[in-house]
Amino acid sequence: MSVRPSQDEQTYDVVVIGGGAAGLSGALALGRARRSVLVIDAGEPRNTPADGVHNYLGREGTPPGELLATGREEVRRYGGEIMTGRVATAVRDGDGFRVVLDDGGAVRASRLLVTTGLVDELPEVPGLAALWGSDVLHCPYCHGWEVRDRAVGVLGTGPAAVHQALMWRQWTESVTLFLHTAPEPSDEEYEQLAARGISVVDGTVGALERENGRLAGARLERGTLVPVQALVVAPRFTARAGFLGSLGLETSEQEMNGMVIGTRIPVGPTGQTEVPGVWAAGNVTELTEQVIGSAAAGLRAAAALNADLMAQETRAAVEARRADFSDVSDAAGLSDFSPEAERRVSERVLGTRRHGL
Repeated sequence: MSVRPSQDEQTYDVVVIGGGAAGLSGALALGRARRSVLVIDAGEPRNTPADGVHNYLGREGTPPGELLATGREEVRRYGGEIMTGRVATAVRDGDGFRVVLDDGGAVRASRLLVTTGLVDELPEVPGLAALWGSDVLHCPYCHGWEVRDRAVGVLGTGPAAVHQALMWRQWTESVTLFLHTAPEPSDEEYEQLAARGISVVDGTVGALERENGRLAGARLERGTLVPVQALVVAPRFTARAGFLGSLGLETSEQEMNGMVIGTRIPVGPTGQTEVPGVWAAGNVTELTEQVIGSAAAGLRAAAALNADLMAQETRAAVEARRADFSDVSDAAGLSDFSPEAERRVSERVLGTRRHGL
């Protein structure tokens, strides 16, 4: 991979890697804080198949593309820049970072905000991926209302299958649990499923069948077709963070109900990672976060980033002031602080803008 000459590279206060809700929210706050900010986005939003964003107060049902387009315009309004591209690697560059794109281009930044989200690794069932985000779902709070009162199947792939089935029973009375590769429920779990009127189907699902482009049912490997109008799955969530390996930033596993559900970047309360100068927010750090939560996390990280930059700038200003004071004091034979030394330092540093003693 060739890289363009470093002297042509632009430097920003913050480069945001990922242009979803978390990244745009962070960039918006940084722009309003009068920071130079660049958002680099590959243009592959995870929620593209969804009809709308839900549980986002004031934007309920907004198409995902419309929400992102509005966010990009808001970022630009405050001087932020948006670049379409994919980051190949990020490396330490003095006190900051050098971000290299897969097309060979590169930019520099004092700080990084990583908001690249995650990848859904779906169960390998023929016909399932084609219906992902429409009739194949995973989050009841994102999609439960839209499939209320329909025949919903739950594809069991792990020990949380019974919990999933009981959860989706809130939205419909017709729930079928396909045991598929999940462990056999305990006697207590079977009693819970029976009490809630949830059907249990043994055997492995061999394929999903469609009719007029919509899910018609789950075909078992033994040949039986079980009609369902929506199928719930539990993907493995994998953080998009491979490009951070060059910084020594590794992912860790996240668990839910005692089961590993994927990998994420571990962060502190404000999104700070273990690598100084790098923050992260959104689904890349919290696998089950919804859009409104990701946007809030981006805002928190941006505020922490701005405070960190402010502290660095203040330290540099103090050091410069002390150096100027030392130079003037040595030249004037003034070794200690005094009104006279302060006046001379003010004249040298501030000129006509001084306030002096």
